[in-house]
Formats: sequence, C-alpha cells, structure tokens
Amino acid sequence: MATPFIHGRLALADASDLIARYGDDAGFEAAARAERSRDNGNVVRFCHWRQIERVIATLCSDEVFGTVH
Repeated sequence: MATPFIHGRLALADASDLIARYGDDAGFEAAARAERSRDNGNVVRFCHWRQIERVIATLCSDEVFGTVH
C-alpha cells in the first residue's frame, strides 16, 4: 500500500473522529460519505472523503510504511 497524502490537520481530525465514532466500520462510513458527496455533485468533498478512507486504512494498519529511523 502506498503512503497516502495527508492534506493537513483536518484530514487527520476527520479520520480520528470517524475511528472514534465507528470503530472498525470507520472506513465504510468514509466511503458512504464519499458516495453521498459524489451523488450530490460535490467533487471536492468526494475527494476529501476518499482521502479520509485511505488515511483510516493507514492508521488502522499494523504495517510500517515509509522510512523507519
């Protein structure tokens, strides 16, 4: 899995909030929000929630990504 681009604190805050609220289903909730945004024609929010979905997968993974120091 490639390391996702994290566009600032809002992305991490949204990901953390969904993980706290939905636990293991946080990624599904982010995907559902992305689909609703797409259905409403809001491309910016669609991209945001897709990014959050990837961030959640990364935060919940036990794999190490990138350089380890």
